Amino acid sequence: MKLKNKVNNKISTKLLNFLPILKASVDELIDLAKEEEKNNPFLEVRNKRFVTVSNLKNAITDEIEALSISKKTLYEDLIEQIENSNLFPTEKSKQIAYEILKDISMEGFFEGDEREIAKKLGVSVEKVKKVRERFIYLNPAGVGAKDIKECMLFQLYNLDIKKEVFHLAKMMIEDLENLHKYDDSKYFKEAIKFIKNLKVTPAFEYMKNDEIIPEIVVLNINGELQIKLNDEYYPEINIKECDLNDGFCKKKIKEAKNLVEALELRKSTLKKIALMIVEFQYEFFVGGVIRPMKIKDLADELDYAPSTISRAISNKYILCNRGIIPLKSFFSVALDEEISSNQIKEEIKNIIKNEDKTKPLSDDKITEIINKKYNLNLVRRTISKYRDSLGIPTSRERKKLYKVKK
Repeated sequence: MKLKNKVNNKISTKLLNFLPILKASVDELIDLAKEEEKNNPFLEVRNKRFVTVSNLKNAITDEIEALSISKKTLYEDLIEQIENSNLFPTEKSKQIAYEILKDISMEGFFEGDEREIAKKLGVSVEKVKKVRERFIYLNPAGVGAKDIKECMLFQLYNLDIKKEVFHLAKMMIEDLENLHKYDDSKYFKEAIKFIKNLKVTPAFEYMKNDEIIPEIVVLNINGELQIKLNDEYYPEINIKECDLNDGFCKKKIKEAKNLVEALELRKSTLKKIALMIVEFQYEFFVGGVIRPMKIKDLADELDYAPSTISRAISNKYILCNRGIIPLKSFFSVALDEEISSNQIKEEIKNIIKNEDKTKPLSDDKITEIINKKYNLNLVRRTISKYRDSLGIPTSRERKKLYKVKK
């Protein structure tokens, strides 16, 4: 069974005015609406019931097991392991490990730059890489990996399996997009069995289910996949009546209606993305192996800009019988091998050099420009780190400097 969904609609120009709504996390969504309410006397925003993992689990089927909440946080547990294990025997190796830890997301992935860490600590990049490789032996398995493939490889090194199966499984993980090539291999069935059981979210057990509100729910009903948008947390928008002959009133009513439309467009955009992800990842959702996707491929299929897809998957989660999966876990999140951090830094310098001196660009805007140009999925924090390393002030500080130099 495959989900078919042909989408050719371009993103609405009205949604372009509400791109923060598309990018916003659940917590930020209500804040954005409340901010609009402050500036619009005809707009009334109410919180709806928050639907979290804990009260959605029963709606999915008995296949989803109860999710445990760790007593320690991910970072507390990793700090303890770094401090007490023999993997980091010197103060320098510990220092590097702690610096790596600063760039580990709550999902357990490493989102930093090894070159930047090496420069900051005055060590070789190779030394940083070797220290990060030792995270293979830390718990949770897969923590510190850069992407899905590396996460699976980290876990593979901890499995007690015979050498022939290990080597085949390693090759298959490195070539996940072409698993069919290995069907005739002697140890294929054994290798695929291990691969299917590997996690795609390293720190899944540390993610508190009462704090995560998944955007999308994928139900497996007797082998048939159904997609539901968890929109119960969306703010309820009421528009008050007023005299439409009054210019001010007419303008504010239009703004209120645009907000309502932006929320609806957010829903439809996420639903389209969910349909494409589930179609492409059908095997994963029925117990098979995940297949890494490229943001550009999904953007081309939906006729959206890659930057729009990047916004839409940011801070969003899918709840399915495989657990809670960050949308970005389905995509390659590391820099393309052909695009170095130095190239990104040069681009940042060029963008800022040519910016409007009266309206300096924020890090969010620079991130958007670079992601669109290079078809990447970088986060603002990465761009902020690169800008800081170049000694370039924030947009607010640059604005002050530009005024002084006039």
